[in-house]
Amino acid sequence: MNDGPQITEFVTQLTEIQLSLRLYVQALMPGDAAAHDVMQQANATLWRKRDEFAPGTHFKAWAFSVARYEVLNHRKQQARDSRLVFGEELEKVLADDLLERRDDTERRHEALRGCLEKLRPQDRELLLHRYTATAGTLDDFAQRMGRSVGGLKVTLHRLRNALLGCIEKQLAITEAES
Repeated sequence: MNDGPQITEFVTQLTEIQLSLRLYVQALMPGDAAAHDVMQQANATLWRKRDEFAPGTHFKAWAFSVARYEVLNHRKQQARDSRLVFGEELEKVLADDLLERRDDTERRHEALRGCLEKLRPQDRELLLHRYTATAGTLDDFAQRMGRSVGGLKVTLHRLRNALLGCIEKQLAITEAES
């Protein structure tokens, strides 16, 4: 896989599954702070083994398999740690179940993105302020916008309900189209 188009295709496929791959690794390592590191190791391994991938085969299944082995390698390295949660057999059952389960994470993410775009700019700003890690407090935002905290909480509740309804509607439309 050394020629340009094949590498481009590999990068495209790897990029498209990043969210699913991250969620998969996190599901195999619930509450483990090392999940991010294992995810990065899985990406590095996928890149190193890119010549082993056969174009036209199921890329996501191959990538999940590589990620699962990275999780197992991490578990082996941590075997001396008495805080291990899952045995290998249970981990395999969970990994197989996660791989086989119909993954609609990307569809939900796309529906959310589309629904956010339909909101008024000030509503989108409020949501982004509330749910980004670097944002200040709701009190600070209320002062800046000249609104009460209680009013913002009511607006947030209304927006969350509207987004939920919009996402469910978008998913139903997508399901009906396929």
